[in-house]
Amino acid sequence: MPVVFAYTLAVLLWASAFPGIRVGLTHYDPTHLSLLRLLIAAIFLFLFAIVKKIPLPKKQDLLAIFLLGFLGFALYHTALSIGEQTIEAGAASLLVSTTPIFSAILAALFFQERIGRRGWFGMCFALFGVSLLVLRGADELALSYGALIILIGAFGESLYFVFQQRYLQTYGFLPLTIYTIVAGTIPMLFFLPGLSDAFFTAPTSVNLTVVYLGLFPTIIPYFCLAYAIARTGASEATSVLFLTPAFTIFIAWIWLQELPTMIQFLGGFIVLAGVGLVIIKKQRTFN
Repeated sequence: MPVVFAYTLAVLLWASAFPGIRVGLTHYDPTHLSLLRLLIAAIFLFLFAIVKKIPLPKKQDLLAIFLLGFLGFALYHTALSIGEQTIEAGAASLLVSTTPIFSAILAALFFQERIGRRGWFGMCFALFGVSLLVLRGADELALSYGALIILIGAFGESLYFVFQQRYLQTYGFLPLTIYTIVAGTIPMLFFLPGLSDAFFTAPTSVNLTVVYLGLFPTIIPYFCLAYAIARTGASEATSVLFLTPAFTIFIAWIWLQELPTMIQFLGGFIVLAGVGLVIIKKQRTFN
């Protein structure tokens, strides 16, 4: 899988998740929505692992895998669902765009990853684009409980992306992603009571959306990012997440009629330019 293709698939599927969550929240509460999409993903991956005879992780790595699963899946997805109760899909994706900033700082602190002046400038430029995108609701986002929860989730996800690197070398991107998704689902089982009633009373369109969330945005982007991180490092791989808001706003516009403003279009263009500054030089080196 070429790295550029992995980036593209991850961004597009993640962009579709934000409006999908908004649809799911029309019937499910945030914890049930997060649990159901993780259950769908975990059951599918568990069966896939049996068919492909993927071995179990080493006993000494179980605690770390459960912690990674909690941060990257239980915490992140629950926080995002809680936040999107009051935050639009596009704005939520903008808040999650802080993940590359957190990841770059963590990778520099713990793994001595060098981003370089061009990389830092590109990230700051992209963050400026994010600030333009969020202008329409700036006052609300600054004081919003939902926005704070999403930022906590974004930090948890950045911890997952950065600290999975050691285990990617041991297990490879496919087994590790399976381990962490299944592990992240286990603590969510605390919210199992009431889920069956919610599922059987939900409109078919909502349930189909949740199935889509479980099988596509919950699984494939993490495979793609794990693959990219194993080859390029966490700071570069997660920098492409800056692209997600631009696509999320467009998808939410089509799907939910959440209309973007001209300033948001401008911000999306700046985000694209900033990410280009971060990845072009390294991508040329990689190729």
